[in-house]
Amino acid sequence: MTIRALAITVASVGVAASAQASPKVGVARPNIVVSDAWERTFDLSTVGSRPLLVLYEDKDSATQNKALKDDLALVAKGDAYKDKAVLLAFADVTGWNYWPARGYVKDAIKEESRKANTPIFCDWDGSVQRSLAVKRGMSNVFLYSREGKVIFSYEGAMPEASRKELLELLRQQLSSP
Repeated sequence: MTIRALAITVASVGVAASAQASPKVGVARPNIVVSDAWERTFDLSTVGSRPLLVLYEDKDSATQNKALKDDLALVAKGDAYKDKAVLLAFADVTGWNYWPARGYVKDAIKEESRKANTPIFCDWDGSVQRSLAVKRGMSNVFLYSREGKVIFSYEGAMPEASRKELLELLRQQLSSP
């Protein structure tokens, strides 16, 4: 995955942007294995020392941070950050984990993944939500440092000041050796 994917997707030590945000600043990245709509797996332990930006959303919250996604598009222009960071976009699809809805949802997520040119990982049973300690029903955005600790966490629609803070932390992580 590339920083370019950050710009397109749906889905240093800082201070948490929201007092209610989860996961909390300083929490270690979990070692979990996740699956996308094609059931391809990704093991978070393979991120290594790259910064990891996570977006966890459901269908109703996917537009809450459109401005952030637009900002990320500007950061991702060119190849300066290519392969230096990892994005994981998650779709909370726990309400659709039954036949035949699951098949339709998989197809829709596959289409969004193609448009975004990045996989969107599916949380069918809530296990990802519990592992990442995110809240349902709102956009959750957080950044893990190169050391694997949360350095930024926000839930809900992010104001401009918080978007700037996140982008600065991301730039710092990408420019550090």
